Amino acid sequence: MDAPIVRVKDLFKHFPVYEKGILMKRKVGEVHAVDGVTFEIVRGETLGLVGESGCGKTTLGKVILDLEPKDSGEVLLDGKDVHRTLEEGTREEKKQLRRSMQMVFQNPYGSLDPRMTVYDIISEAFIIHKHIPQAQWNERIYELLKLVGLEEYHAERYPHEFSGGQRQRISIARALATNPKFIIADEPVSSLDVSIRAQILELLEELQKREGISFMYISHDLSSVRQVSQRVAVMYLGILMEYAPADAIFTTPLNPYTIALLSAVPIPDPEKKVKRLVLPGDVPSPINPPSGCRFHPRCPYAQQLCKDTVPDFREIEPGHFVACHFAEQFQK
Repeated sequence: MDAPIVRVKDLFKHFPVYEKGILMKRKVGEVHAVDGVTFEIVRGETLGLVGESGCGKTTLGKVILDLEPKDSGEVLLDGKDVHRTLEEGTREEKKQLRRSMQMVFQNPYGSLDPRMTVYDIISEAFIIHKHIPQAQWNERIYELLKLVGLEEYHAERYPHEFSGGQRQRISIARALATNPKFIIADEPVSSLDVSIRAQILELLEELQKREGISFMYISHDLSSVRQVSQRVAVMYLGILMEYAPADAIFTTPLNPYTIALLSAVPIPDPEKKVKRLVLPGDVPSPINPPSGCRFHPRCPYAQQLCKDTVPDFREIEPGHFVACHFAEQFQK
């Protein structure tokens, strides 16, 4: 296997919760958004990150890129400590690291400045990083637009003149403007029509093959995750429940939470009966997560051990990691 381009080890991010008093506010708890997450992404690979809304997926992505400060842990990009470099590195080291990693945000309507043309939006990266001579700006911008399926004349238009799918293409072109090695795509197709979703997913796959970019693809849509990902990480209440090659996740899931997520995926065959694993109750509060295994209040297989002891995140099969005391019983 190729050497990992991204290494995340024991990453934590908690948000304080305050209660307002008469004279001052006091801290009453913490939101456990990211609670000791560890994984790797190989060069040229897409890691799909899945889980229910509010499980910490977007926060994890932001902390990896230092858009949110970490509490503890380590993120390495090509062997460089991301947070230490951005805090202690030289100006040029910081710029070089920022060029290497980019993010495509979920909402294409809110992530583009409505007062800037597409040309200005993309060229902003050239102004800040100065990695392309100004004489080459036009050529590079038109090249990026064609790369994402747009035309040269679109460069003079404003974001409100485009559809949602076109705006997301502009967001991708902006992310590519710095020639990154690693891109985090945060639910890039969730607000788009089904036909447009397919186009954007195909675009991401083409870009990966052509440019050799590594992706972390965040989504709650398991069908799109299966289409674009080589490996999948399943997240619940700030921790990883399962992490394995995509084929293993979708054919032999070893965590009850993963099994429940997969059983909820619609099957396009009305005649085929599927046994659904319906989870009782709601997702517990991340301010006060359950003891032991965080999934035990909703798990149909939970035993006393699950309530008392936190399961190790262990390797059951080569490359297949699971946080479950009884993962072996789900092996086929």
